[in-house]
Amino acid sequence: MVKNMSREKSRVLKVDVLGETCPVPLVETRKAVRRADSGDTIIVKGNHPNSKKEIPMAVESLGLELVSIDEEGSNWTITIKIPEEK
Repeated sequence: MVKNMSREKSRVLKVDVLGETCPVPLVETRKAVRRADSGDTIIVKGNHPNSKKEIPMAVESLGLELVSIDEEGSNWTITIKIPEEK
């Protein structure tokens, strides 16, 4: 479910959890966070309403940047940025 889209300095990891229900979207998002390096972006696509609320809460508790939550019909896309190390 997690795909690395590029191998450059900053990567984009895509997590497709369309059709999945709790806790799968949150679990797959956390797996992507563990694989990500500083500066990487994670894009999570899903449609489970509770996960659209839970993932942003987890992002905040982990100290990550919630870039956006976009909705199209019942589908949503959450974009997360891993902070750059200082």
